[in-house]
Order: sequence, then C-alpha cells, then structure tokens
Amino acid sequence: MSHPLEHLVVRHTHRIPSPSGPAGEGDVVARQFDAALMSVGFKLSADLLAHLSGLSGTTVVDTAVRTLGTVREMVGDHVRHNVYFIEFPQNVPDTFDFWMGCVTEALADDSARERVIAQLRSGVLDLLTLPSYGNYRHTYAEMLAAHDELIAAAGDRMTVLRPGGAPDDEVTALYLALAGSPAPLGEEQLRDLGILAGHCVDGPQPEAIPVRENRALVNRARLAAGADLLLDTVTDVLRLACAVCDGDVTLQEPTRFRALGRPVRRALLAGLDAVVAAAPAKLADVHMHREAWKRLGERLHPHEYPRMPHAADAFAVARGEKAAPSLDSRVEELLGTGDVAAAAELLTSAPGKLFRSLDRLLRTARTQDERDAVVAAAERVAPEVLGRVVLSVREHLHNRAGNTAERRVFVNRFGRAHVASDVRPPLPKQEREHLITALDAEVRRRLPDVGDLLVDPGMLDVALPLSGKATASGLGVLPRGSVTPVEGELLRFFVHWKQSERRTDFDLSALLLDASYRTVTWLSYTALSSVEGEHSGDITDAPEGASEFINLRLGAVRGTFIVPQVDIYSGEGFEEVEESFFGFMLREGEQRGRPFEPRTVRLKSELRGPGRVALPLAFRRGDDGRWRAKWLHLYLKGHPSANRVEGNRVTVATLLRGVVERDQLTVRYLTDLMTDGGTAATLWDGETVPEGPVTFIGFEPPEGLHPDSRILTPKNLRDLIPA
Repeated sequence: MSHPLEHLVVRHTHRIPSPSGPAGEGDVVARQFDAALMSVGFKLSADLLAHLSGLSGTTVVDTAVRTLGTVREMVGDHVRHNVYFIEFPQNVPDTFDFWMGCVTEALADDSARERVIAQLRSGVLDLLTLPSYGNYRHTYAEMLAAHDELIAAAGDRMTVLRPGGAPDDEVTALYLALAGSPAPLGEEQLRDLGILAGHCVDGPQPEAIPVRENRALVNRARLAAGADLLLDTVTDVLRLACAVCDGDVTLQEPTRFRALGRPVRRALLAGLDAVVAAAPAKLADVHMHREAWKRLGERLHPHEYPRMPHAADAFAVARGEKAAPSLDSRVEELLGTGDVAAAAELLTSAPGKLFRSLDRLLRTARTQDERDAVVAAAERVAPEVLGRVVLSVREHLHNRAGNTAERRVFVNRFGRAHVASDVRPPLPKQEREHLITALDAEVRRRLPDVGDLLVDPGMLDVALPLSGKATASGLGVLPRGSVTPVEGELLRFFVHWKQSERRTDFDLSALLLDASYRTVTWLSYTALSSVEGEHSGDITDAPEGASEFINLRLGAVRGTFIVPQVDIYSGEGFEEVEESFFGFMLREGEQRGRPFEPRTVRLKSELRGPGRVALPLAFRRGDDGRWRAKWLHLYLKGHPSANRVEGNRVTVATLLRGVVERDQLTVRYLTDLMTDGGTAATLWDGETVPEGPVTFIGFEPPEGLHPDSRILTPKNLRDLIPA
C-alpha cells in the first residue's frame, strides 16, 4: 500500500520509498517502467531497477503509475504544450506578413469587416480584434502529427531516481530536513512542511528549528495535537497565529485573522504570557508588527483571561498604552548622539542585528577607536550568529570593496527587484578586510569534517542557498546568482499558463544585449523571427492552458546576453492564475522533435511572484565563447497592462548589470575553506568513482558511490550551510 505523502519524497529527494508488496517476477514491468521514465528524462538506478524486478508485477505497476504522474508534473509534461504556428520552429512567417494575413482574413469575415475597416482608417489596429489572432488554429493532435520524433542525444537530461527506505522513514527524514533547515524555505517547501508537520507531529523532531517560519508551521501542528509549543519570542506567537489562520508566517503580508475557538485562544495567550513573564524585555519586539498585534488582540480577547496579565501587556504595548523601548530606538538614540561604540556594545545583546548593522556602524564611526570597537564587538559575538547570517554579511562585505555611485540591487523576499545608485561611502579598507578574515575563520570553525571530498566542477559556481526565497520551486532550479554552463546548439524557452477566472495573456520574449548592455534585438510576438531564432506565436487566452516558445540558435546570436522574460499583457497576475511556469530546453541541431520534449528540459520553474514582468534567468557568452546561465528569479513591477519587452528594455538592462556585477558566495567558497583545513578534495571527472565513502557535491550522484557516502545535490544543498 502506498504512503499518501510518497509524492513529496519523490519530488524533494528523487528517491522512491520502498514499495511494500509480495515478491514476484516484475522484471518485465520494471523495464517498461524504466522506459516510460526515460521518455520524460528520468530513469531508475540499477539498484532500484533490481529491487522492483523482484516484486510482483501489480506492485510495480502501482508504483509506476504514482511515480510517473509526479515526475511528469515536475518537468512540466503534465499539460499539453500546443503552439500557434503548427510547424514551429519551421515556417514561422515574417511578423508584418503574418499580421497582414490576419487582416485579410478579418476583412473576409462579415462579422469583423466593418470594425477592422474603421480601425484601419484611424491608423491604429488592435490585433486582439482580429478573429484569427491569438487563438490556436489546430488541435494538439494535429500539431503532434506535424513533427518528427525526437532523436535521442547523449546530452539529453537524465535524472536518476534512487531507492528509498520504508515510506514512513522517508517521510520522517524529509520532515526533519525541512523543519531543521538552516536557511529559510521557499513557498513550495513551506507548504510541504506544513503538510509533513501535521503527519509527523507524534514522531521524531529536529534537534533545533533555527528558521522562525518553519517553527510556526511545526507549532501549528503541535497546537492541533495538544503538544507543548516551541516559543521563545513574542513574534513566535504572532507567527503561530498567522499559521493557524492560514496567513503569511513570514509576516511580509497582512493576515486576516479569523474567529478562533476558546482552546486555541487560551493556548496562544498562555504561550505569550509565559514568554513575556520569563523575559519582559521581549515586549519591545511587539513594535515591529504593532498593527498585526492590534488585529490579533481583537480575536484573542485577552481581557477574558485575567490570570494571564503578561499576555495582556503585549497588546497594551501595541496600543501604545504601555512603554517598551525597543532595541532599535535605543540604538538610534545613541547614534544620534554620535556614540557609535556604545551603540555597537548595546547591539551585542542581539548578535544578528549587530551583524546586519555593521556597514552602517563602520560608515558612521568617526575615529579609529570607534571603528575598533565595532570590529571587536562583531568578533566577540560571531559564534552566536546564525551561519546563514554570517555568510550573508561575508558576501556583503566582499561586494563593498568598490567605489561610490555604483549600482545597488534591492530584492525583497518575494523576488521584487529594483536598482538604485549606491551613494554610500566605501567602507574603511582595513576594517573590511579584518572582518572578512574573521568571518572566514568563523565559517571554517563551524564546518564539519567531511572526509574525502568529491566535487562536480559544474557545482562550484552555484550560489549558496542562504534563503529559499532566492530560489523558485521546480526542476533543475538553482539559487539566485548561480552560474552554470550551457551546452547545446539550440536553446528553447517555454512558458505555460492557465487562467483562473478571466482572460489572461502572458507574453514570452527574449531580449538580446551586447557587452555594454545595449539592445541588439529581441524576439517576441512583435518580432516573430530573426537570424537568431523564432517565436512560436502569440496566444492571448488560456481557459484550458496555453504555451509559448522561443527557439534560439546560440551560434547565431549577436550579442553577449540573452534575457528571457515573461510579460503579463492583460488579465491575472502570476499569483492569481491557476498555474504558470517557465523553463528552457537544450537540443542538438538535428534532434528535431516536438516543440516541448521533456527529455531536453533543463529547467522548469514556477512563476509565482509579485509584479507583472518575470525574469527567471539570463545567459551570458564569456570571453571563451561559451554560454553560461545566471540565475535571477526576479520580478519587476511593470504596468497594470500592456507590458512588452520594448517598454522595459532599459530597466531590464540596468537590473541585469547590477546582478551580473555582484559576486555571490558559492559552493567554491565553502570547498576552499574545507580544503584549507586539510580535507582532500577531488574534482570529479564524470567517470571515476572512489571505492571508499566520500562527501559528494554535484548535480547527480554517480552510480556506485560507497553506501556510506554523504550526497549533496541542489535538492539538499542547504545542508552545506553551517549552523
């Protein structure tokens, strides 16, 4: 019998929990399962194929049906990807000729002729009023019949599925990994953690839950089960209340608190009362989310619980009826008087806040003694700061070596981005370098002994996942700032969306820039073809789902950068549509095949962010002529409607320059620190597998690794972040 959460294990770990069933001769069915997987770019490991071959055919079939559904959705093959031009990328017409053809057909249509003539006389033609524009003109089956079969190539993606343990053990292990993650999780991971926490509430729990959002979801499950809550700040209580009301546990968006039952109100107030009673100074944290506390108080009715006076104090602070000076206000007061050393000393009571304030403190310090005091305070509290914060500050200091007036990229937790000139004065060189050395030593101290290290060279420039918010959910997705090589002759982008309630038009475009970030050309519905490639045609309505594609010949690209983007022309936003995702494929020149071939998909990334323009990643041609992808995961505000690549070229180019010119901390940084401590490191040649156990860091672990090896792939790369 299958486990109800098996699909989460497959999606997060690429392992299939060991199916339970009678022994048998399932080898034929297992091979058929493997062949079906390979058609979508997956396959069974040798161990898993052997295990399934020893089970009954019925058991293997049941496993295959469940797994195929999961992996097809992972790669984006669960929907029908049709194209407007049936033979795309062949026979894509010239843009003007195509538009004139649509006009001619409209003039021959009695219901449209008069309206089109009136538009032509006015000099402005609305393409959306042409009957033959924007809607599929053939069925999916007819489109498939117009294309040859894909020719297999050695470079096709092949993601290996490996055998897992007992289903309950696999689910528990996934829960512990997500709940105990040292870095914040992405939206999909948080949603899955909420499901897993409810299932695993009575089982093993992580030793620590360093990320507060994770703790809120675990506490929601514990509250429902009547277990003790994990609370040590007043904000923990607020996050839990948001979780109970299915709101935003990150506290970035307001939660609509609903009426709560008496047991829930009593538990929340009791937890809040205990936190404040143990440390009254924590009431100061109420100021950070004062309005949320006011709204929550209206639902919790603290006046009904006179035996919990400390809980009532929190709401009194929110209403301004009780004083609770915040740490921030006290720091501002000291800085206002010019006492930087005292401000730094005060911030040592909140080590993470001190680290995030280092840039400002060093810029504000006027004397060498003050700068020395700031550096000394940081060194003293460094062992108490979360590893991801240490790494974030280390990355920040590295990028503060430049001069003034350079570009500064601002990205919020939801991927919304904008660029401004950096008018901050440079940091004093001596203190900046001293802190970098100290932080490197602190990170090195925390790194575990990994034994022999085997590293896929392609992983070295993958950015450390310091926050899941910097990574969209999907297949083959890497953290923002990662750089990976691109191999292949043809690069094909795709976007798919399905509207929820109203007509929605997404437009896929590709902007080509030169080395100075100037526009060379673009491909979009307004420029269907060029020497570089072709656009599949504009679809303007997606009640049953719609797809658009761009095909690029990398050898023909004029310029240095390729920037795909998805613009919302009209209708629902990325977070309103029923489904939307972006991806790209890589093919060799003679592979042919359908517009969408799952075996060639390298990336499938969910589009679920704010703004009306999505920038998933960019491609850059290096001095060696090779192309590399730079992962962005960014959203621009855009306009309420009619967003087009022509209208945001300058904004995109400016943002891209700011991102490209910023250095990220990568896997290379940590492996260098590991080897500096005497660990033997080997760059994997893609073939040789050591006999003994190793720590392997790569995209896909090789067959034959010692069973005691530790494997780190993009799926669990967050485990590299020291606690």
